[in-house]
Order: sequence, then structure tokens, then C-alpha cells
Amino acid sequence: MSLQISAIPSPSPAKEASHATERRLGNFHPNIWGDYFLKYAFDSNSMSSQGIVEERIERLKGEVRKMLTGAMDKLSQKLNLIDKIQRLGLAYHFEMEIDEQLEQIHRSISNFTIAITMTTYTWPLFSFDCCDNKVTIFHVDNEGNFSKSLIADVQGLLSLFEACHLGFHGNDILDDALAFTTALLESIDKGKVSHNLEKQVSHALNQPIHKGLPRVEARHFIQFYQEEPMHDEVLLSLAKLDFNFVQEQHQKELGNLTRYRLVEAYFWMSGIYFEPAHEATREILTKVNVILTIMDDLYDGHGTLEELELFTEAIEKWDVNANDGLPEYMQVFYKTVLDFYDEIGDELAKKGQSYRLFYAKEGMKNTVRAYFAEAKWFHQNHVPTMEEYMPIASVTIGCAMVLATSLLGMGDIVTKNEFDWLLFSDPKMVKASNVVSRLMNDIAGHKSEQERGDAASSVECFMKQYRATEEEAKEALRQQVVNAWKDINEGLRCPTVVPSLLSIRILNFSRTFHVIYNDEKDHYSHAGTRFKELVTSLLVNPLPM
Repeated sequence: MSLQISAIPSPSPAKEASHATERRLGNFHPNIWGDYFLKYAFDSNSMSSQGIVEERIERLKGEVRKMLTGAMDKLSQKLNLIDKIQRLGLAYHFEMEIDEQLEQIHRSISNFTIAITMTTYTWPLFSFDCCDNKVTIFHVDNEGNFSKSLIADVQGLLSLFEACHLGFHGNDILDDALAFTTALLESIDKGKVSHNLEKQVSHALNQPIHKGLPRVEARHFIQFYQEEPMHDEVLLSLAKLDFNFVQEQHQKELGNLTRYRLVEAYFWMSGIYFEPAHEATREILTKVNVILTIMDDLYDGHGTLEELELFTEAIEKWDVNANDGLPEYMQVFYKTVLDFYDEIGDELAKKGQSYRLFYAKEGMKNTVRAYFAEAKWFHQNHVPTMEEYMPIASVTIGCAMVLATSLLGMGDIVTKNEFDWLLFSDPKMVKASNVVSRLMNDIAGHKSEQERGDAASSVECFMKQYRATEEEAKEALRQQVVNAWKDINEGLRCPTVVPSLLSIRILNFSRTFHVIYNDEKDHYSHAGTRFKELVTSLLVNPLPM
């Protein structure tokens, strides 16, 4: 596929002069990466050594597989090994083995929660869910209160803190535990813990594992794990080799894709699908992300209401002949969009999956309708109520559309049922992901959007409807995000309505927004700061071996 777009083409001078249309500009910073990643598309040196690395990876995977399936004296040792494999970013290699081990553990006990005696920094009470591959640790005494001995157990506190982010509605103990552990971790005596553990605590308080991007968190944990005196060299070597191997593949993909702001778009989409097998999906998603970015700019400020109405009607018709009434700059973009989907359709036809293109188009049409609704609010100076705003703004944030598009390149594991579920059943987990994504975006971008004169976001809508201050509005929206995360966590529990392949991607979509809009800052629009660090960490600098 050869998507050729870099920004919204400017109207021709003649048309601009004749209509004297005043168009708003976003004043975003220029591309900070230039052609940096193009070199990776033609790097023959890395190709020559790829086979050697793959052989080493396969050998080490065999050793880890034996560790996983072999007998261990204590249940805690098996769970600890699974935890390390997951946190080192290696679990996607051993999904079957991990599921089997957790199933065995589940069958060996009568309930999800059991009392056991553990040593070192392990815990008196734990529960696990074999569907999520998550181990949740509860530190309680015989009376159901948090153990006082835990205060001195920083590693235990940290584990409990991480487990608290898997909470769902009706599980108040995790809410209490989160407040309990956060307060204690923030006040630990740094002189009484190792420097490595201190760094892990600091990182976790800023970015819990459950809400972080798996590949970013894997890189952090590899460095933490390396500093542990008792680390396993096989696990560490495999983690480093695998991280660098995946990074090289991502670099090559990005080298073949490099255009304006595609680096940021690619990073975002690789947060949803990082596994090497999903190369085609990352390519499609990256290009769709760029289309949506341009579409967002088009409807947010560049197009007049009359032009946007014409463009919306043209998308509804989805016919190259429907562009005759469009301004010249819109005609170029419209044809680009249709050509891109035609190319996808050709690939799907070769695989006997032509039915999937209908859902991709429907996702785009739904998004454009929502963009137009927001544009009308802006041009009419209308500040909607939250009840009006969220159904529309939840569509423009793009979760359902991006996820439906991501399924185009998947194999036979995806059927018509998954597409119907995503686009037409209004699933609770997708709605929750939309809430997390939309509200975090709105809170982080509130100040800059108002300075640009953009349409009202949820912050302004809430303030007007409830006569609240800005901080009161933000606090109420933050609580909605907390509740939405609980809905997402519930969607990950068994029995799942859809394959875990899809529920995990919904989780990953939410994670990308948590990371990109962390600290209530828009790191995507200001990519020269935190976002640049993330891209450099995952797509530029390999791990030293």
C-alpha cells in the first residue's frame, strides 16, 4: 500500500483569493524525525546477522520452556517465573505454556483465593485469574485488615500496589489497598531499600504496569532485572535479544513507512500490536492513524461548514465520482482515502475476506459523521451537555474504528462476529476504552485547545452544565476514567465475550492513551519531549548486550 499524504493540501491561490476564506491553523510543531528511519529500510548488515540471532533466540526459548514446564518445589516459584517472563516482554512466546501452567494451578486448588505460607518477600494471601494470566496479591491479616508487617516489606507493598490496578466494580478492598500502598510507597525511607528497588517504586508510582505499554514497560523491567543479584542469565539474555530483534523489525517497517508524523503514528499503533507477526496490521493502522489525524485537522478548523458538509456526503457515498463538488484540496484527500481502502480491498480479495472491507468503510463513515457533528457545534458556538457530547466524542476518539480496521489483516481467528460486536453491539469494554481515551485526551489538551480556539471539550461541557470550576470538572472526569478502567478490567475476566486477542487490544488501546497523555500533558502534540524519549527507547536505541 502506498499512502501518499503528508498534510492537508492548501487550496489553490486562485480559489483562496476568490473566497477569502479565513482558516484556522493548529500551529503544531514540524516533524522532528525527518528521514531518520529511512536508513533502516535498506540496512543489509542487520539482515546478514538476523539468522544467527534467531537461532540464539530459539535456543534460549527452549531453555525457558523447560523451566516453565518443569517441576518446582513451591507454587510461589512457578508464579514468580511466570511473572518475570511477562514483565520481561517474553510472554507472547509462551502463551500456551503459561495458560497450561495456570490451568494446572487452578485445578490444584478449590478456590481462586487460597492461604499459603511463603518466604522472602512473598505474601500470605493471593488470588489469580487464569484467563488474564494475572496474579493478584492481597496482604491481609486474620481479621481482614492490611498487615502491619507489610509496612516494612517494600517489595510486598509494590506488588500489592500493582495488583490494585486490576480492580473492578464491587471490589472495594483494592480501592482501599491502592490508597494504603500509594501513601506508604511515597513515604518509604530510601536509606533502607536498595537503589534498584527505589527506582522500581518511583517508576511504578508514575506508571503502573497494567496501564503501561507492554514494550515500554519491558524495557524498564529488563534494566531493573539486570541489577537484581539473583537474576537468571537465560531469562535476561533472551529478553535482551528479543527486545532488540523486535526493535529491528519495527525499524525496518518504519523505514518503509516514513512520512510526516508517521513516526509518532507508528509508535502509537505498535503499542496496540507490537508482536512481529502483526507487521501488516501495524502498516494499515499507521496509515489509518495519519488519515484520521488529517481528518481531525480538517474538521476541527481548516474546512468551512459548507465544505465539511460536502465532504461528509462524499464519504457517505464512497464513490470517486462524488468528489466533483468538493474544493480542490479536499478532492486530493478524498481520492487518497478511497485509493487506500481500494488497496486494502484488493489484498482482502486475494485471501477470500472481501466482506471485511465493509466494516472498515463503516468505521470510517461513523467517524466522519461524528467529526461533522462536532464541527457543527463549533460553527454554531454550541456547548453540548455531557449527554450530547460523550456519544459523539467517543466515536471521534476512534477506538472502535481503529480496532475494526486492525482486524483486517488478522487471520481466520477473526470472523464476522468480531466485526459485528465491535461496530454494532455497543460493547461495554469498548465504551469504557472510549471514556478513558477521550477524557484523558480532553484533560491533557484543554489549555492548548482553548488557546487555539477549538470546540468545547468535556471540560468546558461539564463546567457549563454543572456550573463547576475547571478543577472540579477535571476531578469529576478523572473519576469517570477510574470507573472506566474498572469496566475494562471486568471485560478481561472470564468468560470473555470475544477472543482474548481482541480484548487485549482494547486494553492496549487504552494503555496508549494513558501513556501518551500521562501527567495530564499532551505528549503527542508536543512530540519533542516525553514522546521523543519513548520513541527513542523503543525504536532507536537497542539494549546493550
